[in-house]
Amino acid sequence: MLTKNHIKLITSLVQKKQRSKHQLFTVEGKKAVDEFLRSTYKLYHLYAVTDTFDCPPEHFSLITEAELKKISALSTPQMVVALFEIPKPKEVSTEKLVLALDAVRDPGNLGTIIRLCDWFGIEHLVCSDTTVDCFNPKVVQATMGSLTRVHLSYLNLEAFLKNSEVQKFGAFMDGTNVYECKLPEKGILIMGNEANGISENIEKLVETRLSIPSYSMHQTTESLNVATATAILLSEFKRGK
Repeated sequence: MLTKNHIKLITSLVQKKQRSKHQLFTVEGKKAVDEFLRSTYKLYHLYAVTDTFDCPPEHFSLITEAELKKISALSTPQMVVALFEIPKPKEVSTEKLVLALDAVRDPGNLGTIIRLCDWFGIEHLVCSDTTVDCFNPKVVQATMGSLTRVHLSYLNLEAFLKNSEVQKFGAFMDGTNVYECKLPEKGILIMGNEANGISENIEKLVETRLSIPSYSMHQTTESLNVATATAILLSEFKRGK
């Protein structure tokens, strides 16, 4: 049964402060929910219009489509809304390439970047405290399940970089052409904010500045979208392996 208190809790989780308070987040859509059910994420409760999900009965509620609309954050609800517990972050290993985000704010960009990490085998994604929350419903939706396979850590990015002994790379408009660089198998690749790029304090810690050259005859394009740039740079790091 879906009570008013259940509705209040579920709908409140669109806010970061409520996710932090309850240590819960929502996942919608059968494919995404199935991915999380198969992962190490712990299910809190699942609300669905069918009983075809593989979860313990004490954590399942069969609801109507009208009730689903009340708890869904989507304009077109997708059959199921599940609540999962926010896990404790894992210790970051720099034995392989690590991706770091400096104040990436757009949920769609972060969701796409998480999918890219999954595709290119990046196990650890570290984010500044000013980066959008990975458990934001729009981010979770955009990852299409990849969030279950990439370890995210929110931390003081400046302190993390200062304490890391591996080489630090940063994406800049005036960096060295990435297609002319020999890139190592491990290091930290830093991507900056959509509008302002890498912040001044973080820029000081970058040892190698990389750029993606433009081949356009027109000079009106300012820069690539951060997710697109991340895809190109990760591809170049992996191509040399």
